Amino acid sequence: MLQKSLSDLNKVVAIGGGHGLGRVLSSLSFLGPRLTGIVTTTDNGGSTGRLRNAENCIAWGDIRNCINQLVTQPDIGSLLFEYRFQNEGELKNHNLGNLMLVALDNLCVRPLDAVNLIRNMLHVECQLIPMSEQPSDLIAVTPCGSDVYGEVSVDKMHEFPNELTVQPNVSATLEAVQAIEKAELILLGPGSFLTSIMPPLLLKDIQVALRRTNAKVIYLGNLQPEIGPASTISLQARLKWCEGKLGFPLINAVIQDIDKQSELTYPTYTHDLRENLNKNYHDRDKLKAAIESVVNHILMPAR
Repeated sequence: MLQKSLSDLNKVVAIGGGHGLGRVLSSLSFLGPRLTGIVTTTDNGGSTGRLRNAENCIAWGDIRNCINQLVTQPDIGSLLFEYRFQNEGELKNHNLGNLMLVALDNLCVRPLDAVNLIRNMLHVECQLIPMSEQPSDLIAVTPCGSDVYGEVSVDKMHEFPNELTVQPNVSATLEAVQAIEKAELILLGPGSFLTSIMPPLLLKDIQVALRRTNAKVIYLGNLQPEIGPASTISLQARLKWCEGKLGFPLINAVIQDIDKQSELTYPTYTHDLRENLNKNYHDRDKLKAAIESVVNHILMPAR
């Protein structure tokens, strides 16, 4: 019997934030609307953090980053969406795409409506869903019992936290929950373990959906060593800690670059994943080929 390939799948979900999620989504953009990105919305730094303080909105920066990487027809609209103000003044370092999303959010009933309007304007077929449509922040508890508030501060911790939560206890976006429940394949990462990958997994609605789904879950490893508290423990320990937070096994396979030598108890597949010119970035074609290869191994043969 023939094994399934990516092209045979009706619903693929990628979960994470920042540049890493955008790279995965752009690698698999040929799937069009069959591909869904569930995006972390707890960032509180930079232009995003300033807008959150002013507007009491979700963090828009990671969603903007994903949209930028998914644009296949550059035009004046995409150039404006990527524009960042450089001159001195109140707008310095603000990204126009963030401002556009905040403005649309104020005009729309839901943040997801704002995302869909921008997607349609920039001809992005992949579905993009904020993990929650309500503002929330990442809170860590140090081994000494002190609270560390916000992604920026969590990234600066010197020890791996004893606890990690999203506060307030917001609900996940309904469409994100539905996408996970219907998924045949779920991809986690690459990206910062504590501040990009974990926040969506901390939401109770998403945990319930992950328990219900029949999807296989692949963890995509980073090319560069983690910076911050996640660097203080091994990848094996991180994945076990994640599953401990969920209360059930989650990871079916791990994809790592050939340069990585992590000792894992999970089925691990190594591939050359780096761009030829910039070794710090995943090559889109190589990443697609690696995921395709692992899908052929872990998904049931098509009937």
